Order: sequence, then structure tokens, then C-alpha cells
Amino acid sequence: MLINRRTFLAASGLLTLTPGIALARAAQIKDTYHEVLLRHTRWAETQYDSTAKRYRRTDFGFAVVLGNAVLLTRGAYDAALAGIGKEVLREHTLATIKHFAASNVLAGGAEWGKTLFWDTTFQSYFVLAARLLWPDLDAATRANVEAIARGQADYTTSLGTADDPRSGSWTPNGLVGGHRGDTKLEEMGVYAQALAPGLAWHGDGPGWREAFGRWSRNEAGLPAADLANPSTVDGGAISANTATNLHDTFIVENHGSFGPHYQEELWRTSGRNAVHFLLAGRPLPEVLTKQPNGELLWRTILATMSDAGEPLMPMVNDREHLYGRDVIPLAFRSTVLADPMAARAEAALASRLLAYQAHPPVHRLAKFSGEAKYEPEARAELAISYLLHELRPPAEPVSEEDFFARASITIDHGSDPGLLTHQSAAAWAGTVTKPGFTKLAWQPAHDDWLFKISGSTPMLLPRETVTGRNTVAYQRVRDGFDATASLLRFAGGFAGTATLPTGTVVCALPRPGRVDVHNLAMAGMPGLTGSRTYTGAAGRVTVKAREGFRVDELSFPATTARHVRMLGVTPHATYGYSLFEFEVDQAGGTATASSADPGYEPSKAVDGDPGTRWAVARAERGRAGSWLSVDLGTARTVQRVRLRWETAAAVAYRVQTSPDGASWTTVAEYPRPDLSTTGWLDVDGRAGFVARSADPFTVQGDSITVPSGIVEGYVEADLRAIAAEPAPVCPANVRASTADGFLCLFNLSDADVTGSVRLHGSRLYRGTQTTTRTGTDYALTLPAATARVETPWFTAQDMPPGVKAVVHDGRRVTFSGGPARFTLVHRDGFRLPVVLGPSERTVTVPRAKPFPFDDLALGRVTFPHSVLPPGMSDPANAVDGEQDTAWNPGRDGRMVVDLGSVQPIGSVSLKWTDGTPPPHTVTYSLDGRSYGTGGTARYVAVSTGWRPGHASLRSVSVRR
Repeated sequence: MLINRRTFLAASGLLTLTPGIALARAAQIKDTYHEVLLRHTRWAETQYDSTAKRYRRTDFGFAVVLGNAVLLTRGAYDAALAGIGKEVLREHTLATIKHFAASNVLAGGAEWGKTLFWDTTFQSYFVLAARLLWPDLDAATRANVEAIARGQADYTTSLGTADDPRSGSWTPNGLVGGHRGDTKLEEMGVYAQALAPGLAWHGDGPGWREAFGRWSRNEAGLPAADLANPSTVDGGAISANTATNLHDTFIVENHGSFGPHYQEELWRTSGRNAVHFLLAGRPLPEVLTKQPNGELLWRTILATMSDAGEPLMPMVNDREHLYGRDVIPLAFRSTVLADPMAARAEAALASRLLAYQAHPPVHRLAKFSGEAKYEPEARAELAISYLLHELRPPAEPVSEEDFFARASITIDHGSDPGLLTHQSAAAWAGTVTKPGFTKLAWQPAHDDWLFKISGSTPMLLPRETVTGRNTVAYQRVRDGFDATASLLRFAGGFAGTATLPTGTVVCALPRPGRVDVHNLAMAGMPGLTGSRTYTGAAGRVTVKAREGFRVDELSFPATTARHVRMLGVTPHATYGYSLFEFEVDQAGGTATASSADPGYEPSKAVDGDPGTRWAVARAERGRAGSWLSVDLGTARTVQRVRLRWETAAAVAYRVQTSPDGASWTTVAEYPRPDLSTTGWLDVDGRAGFVARSADPFTVQGDSITVPSGIVEGYVEADLRAIAAEPAPVCPANVRASTADGFLCLFNLSDADVTGSVRLHGSRLYRGTQTTTRTGTDYALTLPAATARVETPWFTAQDMPPGVKAVVHDGRRVTFSGGPARFTLVHRDGFRLPVVLGPSERTVTVPRAKPFPFDDLALGRVTFPHSVLPPGMSDPANAVDGEQDTAWNPGRDGRMVVDLGSVQPIGSVSLKWTDGTPPPHTVTYSLDGRSYGTGGTARYVAVSTGWRPGHASLRSVSVRR
């Protein structure tokens, strides 16, 4: 008998192991959300207090009523999946709504409510749940719910732009905002969110709509962008915004650094707000569909997006893999904003939800880095996502190939945010230099379950503070290819990184680096099969996933000792060292330690109680050499130890013995390599590394140690063949790589370097090179502490030794040193036969573009953006390098180009389409606030007196 998937899941309660994830279709997404809510009800019922006969107040557990209300009013209820009968769930839900409606401060109670941080978020869920079940509520409860929505709007409006005295130190900082360390985008969104239920269900009260618009417009405020935008939204001028909630590269920070989860707050609060208006049958406020600067914020999210539809989190780890919390921003964008890119991301995330939910702890929606207290919120936001799909059909998603092609971009967010990112069609990479988060984060195939990159987790680069940063972000429109290069200074030396359009990364490492690998058994999730296989020249090893806390059993040659100790070498990155048990050949003893946290004394590791543990003192967590020692009471023969660690498990340690507790001998070390291999290492068939070093890669559990020197990371490649290729020969202090044919150069010194780099093969790079018998000698000039990437513009087939080639740009090359006959092949496939005599000859490739262009405006951000004035087309059309696009200014239109940094301006050239150009002027600004004349600027504005019939602006070019 054939059964469908839903019936099977209902019968088994589990997911089958599937080889991959099929992208959810739009019609399936809503059904998936409904099923996930049903399954999550088993967790929701753990919040039910059978004595009080309602869901708990703790951590707003009663917010589960919104998910309940959706299940009770929509779709086919399945008691087998939910674990509770429908009428019992209705009884629990209605009793909870009745109680908490009456106990809300705004309805005359004293238990909860009114406080903006965070009661108003849960009030939004609560009011929505009540409205879904409105026919089932008694008159008193309805009145209380109405009092909550009205009262909150009145209270929030009464605050003006002041802080909420009930919310402690939490603040939006008036309408000034803030963007360093802790953005106020989220806080301003909460003020708007507090007003939405009142506006949606009760119309406009005194000052409500004005306050809602004011907070909403300022959420993503950035003066340089806002002052350049004459558009009005909900009757308010964007140029009247006063908040600075964004870095000028359209990135926000929270918890001290960039957190994409928080950057999504603009659409998370918008989703919560929009569903009220849609259910109430009222028009959406314009600011929910025309969000100032929203699309430039979204560009940053796309530039960090994973294949799971969840943005990668290289600098914050407390919101990583919170699938239930990351649905609603995508649902809002895909339905209300009809964004096909968001629709694709949402479909990818929805396709993974059931597999995620089935992984222990089963049924939960915010696991891994999220605490259980986030579950009511995740349930509510998934319920809202369901409703958005019901009320607004989503956009048709783009294909995955198209998605990452459109999302591909390089962005240097600057030294303050400390992030240089590269989203390519094949991978994501980011060089992170924010203090405490230093790493080269890399996710081949955008797989956020391959390498661990979040928070303080190190990757490749030294974990030290970056004291100097030279970076380059190459862009296709200007340079002919996307790539990044950086040269980073540390107290102990330098390191370099490069990212390539192929998804490959290159590191120049001063010392061995580290890569940690996710290794889980999550049925149905690609790659998480319960083991990872590593292959190198020395062989292959499969490392099984660890379940629960780590237990190390180490044996060593029998020795006589009275004292045995664990001496730490590398602590857990965050928590140091902590042991439940330290057992020496099943013998008892007395424990001492280098330090201990109160309540976690050394004796707790030898007391025989599996629930007690020793932990180093908080102040000592970062110390490498902490230790725990056991005195056996008398000398005896020992040959085995067993250590059961807590989360704070040592990355590396030594086991030592002593006759007297004074002199120590190392008898065992952890970790013992699972695999040590030189040259290359394949990681589970999903990625691989090649090292230009005689030192080995070492696989130890779920950690990889990579050797110092040049290390290349590949998405898909023949690693054995690449490792066999000759490496470039460089001058002192210079490192080079020719990964994927690109020439990556790193000057790891404080001095300018000139000389030559000996390369293998026939590729020709910008600059001067002379052919040799096996390749070329590339003439090098590299300033101190810099890095760069050169693309192979040409390949010379059958060119003899001794020919000098000077590549001027991506179209033109001059040869000398003939006679010679050879074929010149351009990167784009054009082939030209070349006959070289005794004189030099310059060859120009027809149809090729002369990259790189010196136009400072090419590919730069332009304003207005996101919300365009009536009649105006996108100003980006004037800086996109295309001849068939143009900017239509609209009546008296004005555009601004952000050059990214202050530049000396030599000339500005405007090219118009056929017809009469409008009257126009060009002005300049250092800060995006005041404009005038001058030869130095970051912002260049073109103001017009455009009228119908005038020409459009095909391009604006800015040169030094």
C-alpha cells in the first residue's frame, strides 16, 4: 500500500533519511508551516500549568497561544502530530487568553504588559491570537484585548521620542539612533511595533499614525542616503529622517558586531505589524512596503546568505541556526514585498524545517545556539509566516543558480565593522577583523553546516587582534572580476587573505591555522549524516559525530605514580576547562586544581557523582595552562585515564604523572591525530585544501590544523593534481598563489618589495612578464603590507622563452623579444595569431573591455535608493557600465553617487542619451550632508531641471 509523506510522518513521528533537500514550492510552504506548528505543539504543551490551568508567564510561555490559534482556525488539525486533542487545546488557549488579557497592565492588571522591552512584542502576538479566536472570547476578554491595543498605542505615543521608563536602560536614543556595537534599528522597530495593533484594529488614535511613521521611517536611517531622497512615505519626507542606525556600507551591529539576524529586524517587525493590518482588512501603511534604505540592507543580507535561506553569522553566535526565528523576515519579503529572491531563500529554509525540528531536542524551532526561552517567539513568528502566505500569495522564487548569481558581490564594510565579504556563485567568504572575531570565514557551496564560522570560533587566521588592515574589493563592473585581497597586521607579524570568483580562498598564514567542522547526525539535512570523511595523500579516515558531552579515554605505557594530572594546552574558546569526571584506572583520590569557580571545586570531578563538575575560575577561562590533579594517596601503577568533559572541553591537553607532585612527566597527549597528511586534504567530498608546505594537515576529531604558508581552499577541484603543480617562487617576505589561474600576491613585511615571481604556465597578468622554458618571470612591485589579485587576461600558446609581454589592461598587450609566432587567447575566448618580429608589437583584442577602469563611480551605491521619487528610474543605471541603460531623473531629479571614501576629484563626465540634456549642475560633498564645489569629495551629486522630452543620463564618470 502506498502512503503519502504526511501520513508516514504522522504514523512514525520521525523523518526518513533523505539524500538531499528538495526546494519547497510556494504551495507547500504554508502546509509545511502548519505541520511544523502541529509538531511544535508537543513542546508548547510543556508550558501548560495544569494547576493554574493556563500556559506559564515565565519567558512569555503563554505566547504559544498564537500558534494554537492558527491551528484551531486554519488547516486540518492532526491530533496525532500535535499530541493533544483539538478541543483540549482550545480549552487551554482560551483560558490563557482570558487570564492574560485581564492581567495585562493596560487592562487594569498587574502581571505583564505596557513595557516596551519586551512585553510589546508578546502583546503583538497575544492580540493577534485573540483576534483569530474573537468569536470564542467572552465580552470582558474582548474589552480587555481592545484596551491592550489602544492603551499601548496611547502610551507609546505619549512617550514622544523619549525612553520608556519601564524598560530600564533600553533605549532608541531618541531619533538620533546609533549604529556602532548596538544598532537602534531594532529599538525603533519596537516603538513602531507597539503602535501597530492599535492602528490596525482601532484606526488612528491621537498621534498614533504620525508616531508609527516617524519611528518606521527612521529604523534604517542613514543621513547621507536620506538627505538625498526627496520621496515621501505616509506623508513624511524621508529627507526629514534624523537617525543614524546604519554604517555607511549598509550594515548594522548588535552584541558588539555584525549580526545578520539583527539586520533582519526591519522585516521581522514589519512582518509582525503587517499581519495585523491584513487580518483587520485595513490598507498597509505605505512605510511597510516602501522602506527607506531597506533594499540596501537586504543587499547586505544577500551578500551573507547561505544555501539554507539563513544568513551566515561570522561575528555573532547567539542567533545562529535559529530556523524558527529566521522565517518571518523572509516570509514578509516574499509575500508583502513580492521579492523573488526572498521567496527562494524562504523556500530553502522551509524545506529544511522538518529535518531541523526532528533533530534533538525534538520538536523545538530555536535550538543549537538558542535557549528554550525563544521557543514561544519562534512559534508565534512561524504562525505569522503562515498567515502572511494565506493573506498574500508569495512571489515565484528564482532558481538557486540565479539566486547566487544575482547575490554575488564583494563589499568592504570598513575597518570599524571589520568585515570584507565575497558572495560568489560557488561559495561565501569573509575576512573578519573585528576584535575578538578574527578569521577568514569560508563556506563552500554556501553550506552553513560545513565549517564552524560563528562568533569567536577561529578559522584559518590567528586569533590575535588585527592592528593594521589593507584591503581591496575587486568588482566585475570596474575590474572585470570579483575578488577580495587583504593584508593584515598582527603584533607578531602579518597574514594575507584572498577570495576568488570561483569560490576559492587563499591564505598566507604566519603560523598553522585551524578549521572546525560541523559533524552531526541530522536526518534529511545534506551532509549531516553522522560522520565526516577526510582524504589525503596519506590515506582516509572517517570521524563519527560525537553525541552528548565528550569522553576521552587515553591509554599509555604502564608507569608508577602517585599524582596524575590534566594539564591544559588549548582551552575551549569561550569557557575554558570543565570536567564531570577525571578517573585514573578506576582509583579514587583527592583532587586539586589551578583554580576553580565557586560551586565547581576540584573534588566535584572525583566524587563519583556524574552530575557535578569542576570548572576553572571565570577569570582563568582564557588561560591555556590550567590543570586538575589527582593525588592517589600512594604510588601505584597507572596506564589509563578517563575524562568526561562538559561543554568547556579542552581542545588540547597533556596527561602527566608525578611521584611527588613536583616533577611531572607527560605520558599522553590529546588530541591524537586521526589523520596527518601533506599536500592536500579533502573534507567529506564537499571542499578541500592544498598547502604549499612540507608540514602536514592534521585531522583531530572535528578540527583540522592547516600548516603555515600558502593554503588554498577549493569548492570542487582535483586536489591531488593541484598539489602536484609547482608553486610560485617569490622574493623574501612575498607569498604568491596561482589558484584557479589567478595570481594572488602578499607582501608580509613593512618594506616595499621589487623583484620577480617565477610562475609556471603560460598565463599573462597585468604588468610585465618574460617567458621562460617552463613559464614566466613576473616583474613584481608590491608596496609594504599589501595584497592584490591579478586575473589571467591572456594565455600565450606556443610562445618561446625570452619574449617579454606587457599587459596594459584587459584588452591590450605589448610584446617584444621576437622573432616568434604564437597564439594569444583572451580570457573571454577570443583567439588571435601573433607574428612578432624584432620590433615590439601591441595587440588589441576587438570587443574586449580595457579593464580595469579608472572610473571611481562605476558600480558604486547611488541615491535615492529603495524609495524612488515619482518618475525617477534607478540612478544605479548611470554607474552600471552598461550602454543600454540610463537614469531618467524625473521632474527636477537629482542623484548622488557614493564613491565609498573621500577621493581627489579631477573630472566628472556626463553622457546623455539622444536628445536635449536637461539643465544640470554637479556638486560635491565630504559627508553627504552639505554640498558645494571642491576638488575632494566622497559624494558627487548631479542635479537636473529635467522635464518630459529631455534626455536621460546614460553614465556619470568620476576620475581623479
